Amino acid sequence: MRLLTVFIIFFSSLISVTVQAALEKPHFPSSDILPAGTRVGLMAKSPSSTLLYQNNDQLFPPASTLKLFTALAAKIELGDDYRYITTLEQKGQDIMLRFSGDPSLTSTDIAQLLKNAKISQIKGNLIIDNSAYTGYEKGVGWPWDILGVCYSTPSSAITIDGNCVMGSIYTNADGSTRAFVPDFQPIDLTTSAVSVSRKQQKEQYCDLELSTSPSNQYHLSGCLVKREQPLPLNFAVQNAFLYASSKLEHLLKDQNIRLAGTIKLSQNGLTNTKVLAKHQSEPLPVLLDHMLKDSDNSYANNLTKTIGAHYFKQAGSFANGTQAIKAILKKNAKVDLSNAILEDGSGLSRNNRVSPNQIYDLLKFIKANDHKLDFIRLMPTSGIDGTLEYRSSMRKPPVQGQIVAKSGSLFATHNMAGFVLNEKGVPTTMFVQLVTDYFPGKNTSNIPPITQFEQAFYQNLIKATVEK
Repeated sequence: MRLLTVFIIFFSSLISVTVQAALEKPHFPSSDILPAGTRVGLMAKSPSSTLLYQNNDQLFPPASTLKLFTALAAKIELGDDYRYITTLEQKGQDIMLRFSGDPSLTSTDIAQLLKNAKISQIKGNLIIDNSAYTGYEKGVGWPWDILGVCYSTPSSAITIDGNCVMGSIYTNADGSTRAFVPDFQPIDLTTSAVSVSRKQQKEQYCDLELSTSPSNQYHLSGCLVKREQPLPLNFAVQNAFLYASSKLEHLLKDQNIRLAGTIKLSQNGLTNTKVLAKHQSEPLPVLLDHMLKDSDNSYANNLTKTIGAHYFKQAGSFANGTQAIKAILKKNAKVDLSNAILEDGSGLSRNNRVSPNQIYDLLKFIKANDHKLDFIRLMPTSGIDGTLEYRSSMRKPPVQGQIVAKSGSLFATHNMAGFVLNEKGVPTTMFVQLVTDYFPGKNTSNIPPITQFEQAFYQNLIKATVEK
């Protein structure tokens, strides 16, 4: 009898350990956490589990997880030594500034170019060369109502200071508003918006609205709730040539360089020129680190066009850039995007579609080859940096610091793709989370459903990753 008792106790303990271990395998949270109608695609694979998947072959809007595809294609096609080069060149009496699409180029960089060229006057014209890219500067499927804000700045070879300008709006005591733009920002900002109470704004269904023009004119209308401090605003440049022309006029004046002719745009560039000075960007990994951690759309879209130009030996565009990304990843990483829809390289287009399978294949290649790629370190870390520093589901233990991933957010879309770190800090478990058609109703909890879903998902992945 005593032996039987010991056996029962041992057997019960074994079952308990087995059940506990099973619970620590990756499992997907119940979709009941999310509002009815939400579409979810999930994949996960820990070292001790089989591949788990849900709706893995369906197509979803990738949002900014698409930047992972762009970044890997850039590393493969351009290489880590790649740098954008912007040059100041001369032919006869004309000076040409040849833009390359460098998304990191600043006014300070151009000022240094002018100094290095050691010119005191331009006897002819100053020509701005825009031939590096062709085609649309705005991606197919970019919503019209966000084209005036900086995260949707047009993708142009002519890029200075991110083609993003600052401004602000103040509310006045008489119910009017006033707009302000620093003198060094060459845009025109006006306002007819009225300042109202929060109650009035709600009753009138009146929000602050922005309209733009191709001549870099911006107008604010609608309503703004009364505030003590100005509301800071950032605007996407609508005409890169006009913007660059105004910038160059200021820079020439600052350096006392006299321009006899005018500033002109060239789509073809000059040939047989003499290079007076050149500026190099930081190498590709530095650009990708910024692009992935800060989810910079301008970097991603310009890199897409640069990839297309490099791969097809022609001016870059969204069309040849996205096609090049597909071809490069299929040949070199065995990631088949033949049925995916790519309209840009940033994920901003609402037309983009990829499947969890395709993202998982990308992660699998990155993980297997990271000793050569040095890619994973460029991605944000949960609760530590980049777009994951303040993500609600990731800024506190046990998730904080345990996940390296790329997020992606659009209207009604909440995505994540990346790796869970083991106890040694090594990327181990791979996962894909694509959530779309997410329309939460009135929430009885202080925690949004998407945050509850992610917390359950990632806490379980972490347990599964560190289990012995």
